Amino acid sequence: MSSPTSGGGGGGGGDNIGSSADVRILTSGKRRIPAYSRVLAAASPVLKSFLEKAETRSDGGVITISILGVPHEAVDAFLRFLSSPTRFGMMEAEGEAAAAMAEHAVHLLVLSHVYQVGWLKRACERALASHLAAEGVVDVLVLARRCDAAWLHLRCMKLIADDFAAVERTEAWRFLQEHDPCLELDILQSLQDAHLRQKRRRRKREEQRVYTELSEAMECLQHIFSEGCASGKCPNSATCRGLQQLLHHLALCDRKKKPHFCRRCKRLWQLLRLHASICLQPEPCHVPLCSQFKQNMEQQRKGTEEEDEKWRLLAKKVASARVISCLVKRKRQEGFQEQEEPWLKHKSLE
Repeated sequence: MSSPTSGGGGGGGGDNIGSSADVRILTSGKRRIPAYSRVLAAASPVLKSFLEKAETRSDGGVITISILGVPHEAVDAFLRFLSSPTRFGMMEAEGEAAAAMAEHAVHLLVLSHVYQVGWLKRACERALASHLAAEGVVDVLVLARRCDAAWLHLRCMKLIADDFAAVERTEAWRFLQEHDPCLELDILQSLQDAHLRQKRRRRKREEQRVYTELSEAMECLQHIFSEGCASGKCPNSATCRGLQQLLHHLALCDRKKKPHFCRRCKRLWQLLRLHASICLQPEPCHVPLCSQFKQNMEQQRKGTEEEDEKWRLLAKKVASARVISCLVKRKRQEGFQEQEEPWLKHKSLE
C-alpha cells in the first residue's frame, strides 16, 4: 500500500517532507504526517472543502490539518488508504493493508464517516461484520448508529436477534441498561418488530400454500370429470387420488343429503362450490353440480352478503394462485426446452 508521504511512514518530524508535500497532518501526541493536497482533495469532499478554504502558513506554504481523538497509527493507516493506487486493493486477504484494517477498523470507520470516504466506510463495515461476536456486538451497534452505518447496524441486529440470550449476559448489555435505557428499548422494539414480521411472513406462506393446494384441487376436479384420471400420467396424482376417494365416499354415504353432518361430504361440497365460484366455462361444465351452485349463488347473493363476500375473496385468492402456478409451470417448461435445445443441436451435428 503506497504512502501519501514522500518519505514513507508516519514520521514525527519535517525532515522527510518532500518538496511536493504541501499538507501536514497533526495527530495525537503532536506528531505530524506529510501528505499531498491533490490526493486528499480527490479522496474526501470534506478535506477538499477544508483545503479550499485554508490559509497557507508562512513556513513554505504548508497547510496544517489536525486529526485528533484517534491514535496516530490509525490516522496514518487512513491516509495510506486514501492514497492507495487501487481503492479496493485494501480488501485483499493478505498484506499490510489487511493487517491495518484488522487493527484499526473501528477508528477507520469513524474517520471515513467524518470525512465522507464512502468506499472505505463500506470496507470497514464489512471488516467489522466479519468478526462480530456476542461479546462485542453491542459496542459495534452503538458505533454503527453514530456513524450512520446502516448495513453494519442490520448485521448487528441480526446477531442480537439470533443469540439474544448470550448478548443479554454481556457486560456491554448491562452497561447499556444502566446508562442508555432508550437505546435498550429501541433495540427490544426492533427485535419485537422483526419477530412480528417473521410471523406475518410465515402466516402468509402458509396461506399461499393452502391457496395453491386448493388451486390444484380445482384443476384435478376439471381433469377427473373431463378427461378421466390415469394415475400413471397425472401430474397431481396425490390430489386426484384424494378427490376420487371423496367422490367414492359421497356415493356411498348415507348422510350425503345433509353434508354438514358428515365432514368428508362437507369438504367435497365446499370444493364443488369453490369450483363453481371460479368456473369460467361458457358451455355446461363437466363437473357435477356446477350449474346448480352457480344458480344458487346468484339467488343467495342479496341475502347473505357477508358470507358471499368471504367466498368471493377465497375464490379470488385461489384463482390468483392458479394463475401463478400456471406461470411457474410454463417458465419451467421453457427452461427445460432451453436446456434441451443445445443437446439436440449437438446430436443433429453428429
